[in-house]
Amino acid sequence: MSTTTATGRTGVAEHAERLWQAVTTGDEYAAGDIVVQALGDGTDPESVLLDVIGAVQRRVGQEWAANRLTVAQEHTATAINDRVIAAFGYVLPRPEPRLGRVTVACVDGEWHAMPARLLAEVLRLRGFHVDYLGAQVPAPHLVAHLHRTGPDAVALSGSIATRLPTAHATITACQAAATPVIAGGAAFGPDGRYARLLGAEAWAPDARSAADRLARPLPRPQTGHQPLDDLPHLADQEYTLVTRTSGRLVKAVLAGLEERIPAMRTYTEQQRRHTAEDVAHIVEFLATALYVGDAELFTGFLTWTAGILTARGVPAASLVPALDLLEAELRDFPRATGLLRDARAELTA
Repeated sequence: MSTTTATGRTGVAEHAERLWQAVTTGDEYAAGDIVVQALGDGTDPESVLLDVIGAVQRRVGQEWAANRLTVAQEHTATAINDRVIAAFGYVLPRPEPRLGRVTVACVDGEWHAMPARLLAEVLRLRGFHVDYLGAQVPAPHLVAHLHRTGPDAVALSGSIATRLPTAHATITACQAAATPVIAGGAAFGPDGRYARLLGAEAWAPDARSAADRLARPLPRPQTGHQPLDDLPHLADQEYTLVTRTSGRLVKAVLAGLEERIPAMRTYTEQQRRHTAEDVAHIVEFLATALYVGDAELFTGFLTWTAGILTARGVPAASLVPALDLLEAELRDFPRATGLLRDARAELTA
């Protein structure tokens, strides 16, 4: 490592630490000043976006998960980072677009727009013409935009795995409009397995990789390809039936939990609402795992949830009764009960 590189990395780390202090104390003006100073010091603009702002945003998520930041602090920090990025383009001269046109959008129902926002800014810096559509873009509106603007590619971002069925429909709709899709974000798996499964032409693990890949033309979409071609397990209709009965399943599990855990009968309205939301998330992730046919998606979600609960002083074992009750409700669904058993074994190991 050269001295220059080491010094540069030290400077980036220092800027990131200062920005962390600013966003977690709610000081928007200080945050803006730090980014301007980083650019003034000669830090590469792309590095400011990804290694300063992006790194701080990842840390915000990690600290919230560890219960060291409140929801309000997490929202404040994210809002400040978003506004700092918005001001980014006014600080630097805007490069003239010389490469292709890319539409950057989040899957419908996906509110975590920061990864897509960072990608859009990186693509602009690299000379792409970018249409950034923001969070939760319904597929019909996205397709209408594609017909109107004719981009070379769609960069589709998703952070929440439960939006994968919607992402599949969106990818298929974009391809029907003759526009290839590059997918990215935590929802598509750490290795991009769900991007490939759902038929995206490309996947990238981060903004730099996505920009590198988009510098080369994506393959054109296949014609006559049907979604069920890659997901033959959906023929058993377990995903459809679990999704359609999700409300009933949540109510049945809540009633069963009250029988098993008498203390729940004295819960406040807020506690009941939070418990219902937790059970609904379990059902949603179960349905999504049925859709993609991957047990790791469900067990991974429950392991993550167990960590969140443990950080908040709630025993992870409290998830097991809910799994037991769901298995009883879904006893006629072999794939669903198999997923529930795998997840219970993982939690109790």
